[in-house]
Order: sequence, then structure tokens, then C-alpha cells
Amino acid sequence: MTQIEAYSQLNELGQATFTTADAAALLNISRSNAAKVLSRLSTQKAIIHLKHALWAFPGKVDRLALPGYLSAPFPSYVSLQSALYYHAMIEQIPSTLYAVTVGRTKKFKTPLGDVSLHQVNPLFFCDFTTDTANNVRIATPEKSLIDYLYFRPSRSRLFGPLPELEFPRSFNLNRAKKIINKIPSIRRKTFVRQEFMQLVARLG
Repeated sequence: MTQIEAYSQLNELGQATFTTADAAALLNISRSNAAKVLSRLSTQKAIIHLKHALWAFPGKVDRLALPGYLSAPFPSYVSLQSALYYHAMIEQIPSTLYAVTVGRTKKFKTPLGDVSLHQVNPLFFCDFTTDTANNVRIATPEKSLIDYLYFRPSRSRLFGPLPELEFPRSFNLNRAKKIINKIPSIRRKTFVRQEFMQLVARLG
């Protein structure tokens, strides 16, 4: 089987992403041979290697959907700096796509951009919208900010002060307070509430 034939059959899957196992089953070859075929197609930029055993077709994956593919089988949603920018709450464009997951904290480098996943308690995995057409989950404006404050105590320097922060007109203070109340840890909840109220006082 030629690479052109392999690519043609894979393209008939009609999916934005696929696994090495999917390719092996479709092409009726072993997984090791499928991995070699896919690696060569990736070198030719016909397909994209996202992570171990996961591949994608160029132009078919919405960048905001990347966290969902990379965090699988655990769910995730775009949040933190990326969602704050998406909701026009900060002006600086994050070079990395930030997301929240119930899986492990992990960073990925892909041809479509870098992705940084950050773990939260499953009870705090909430308040996001879902675009099923593009497989994109993104935090609400309120959850984007509360998530950011949630990670402030971490050792990472990713979550420093936000001097340029602005509340959009749609931002609902009561909704944000309800989200804070969902934080399982009393200590973390108290910290986030204090940080949030200081922001509210500063921004008026």
C-alpha cells in the first residue's frame, strides 16, 4: 500500500482526529506498521502528530478544541488566560492555550500550538459552555477568572496579578460568588473569595 492510498483511506474516516489503532484497523495492518505509515505522512505534513498514538488532519481541528483531544479520556475545557482573553477580559494574547481538566496537570507541544492543562477537583469542574459542532468547551467569564484565582497559590509563575483585567458587561458578580462556593477546599475557597473581593473593590 502506498502512502497516497493510505492517506486517501484515512481521509475517508471523515474525522478531525484518529488514533494509531483506528488507522491499523482501517488499513488492515499491524499497529507497528500503521505507526510507521503515519509517521511518514506526518513528516510530509499530510497529517499532524498531536500526542502518542493520536493524529489529526491539518485544517480540521479547531485550536480551541485541542485541550479536549489531548486530555482524553479525561474531560477538559479552555479557561485561565486563554478564556480571559477570549472573553476580552485581558488584552495580552496568551502564546499557550490554557485549559482545566480533571486529569493530570500536563503540557503539550503540538504543531497547532502549545497546550497547558491544569488539574482541578472533579467537584469544581463546572460552569463552561460547549460547542458540539467544533468539540470546543470554554469556561464562562466568571469561571475563567475564578479558575485563575484558584491556581494563584500554586508554585507556578503562570498565575500572577492581572493589572489589566476588565469585567465585561455580561460579568455576573453573584454568579462568580456561587462558583467560589463550589470550591471543595475551605482554605482555597477562603483565599479565592478574598482575592476576588479585592479585585471587585479595585475595579469598582
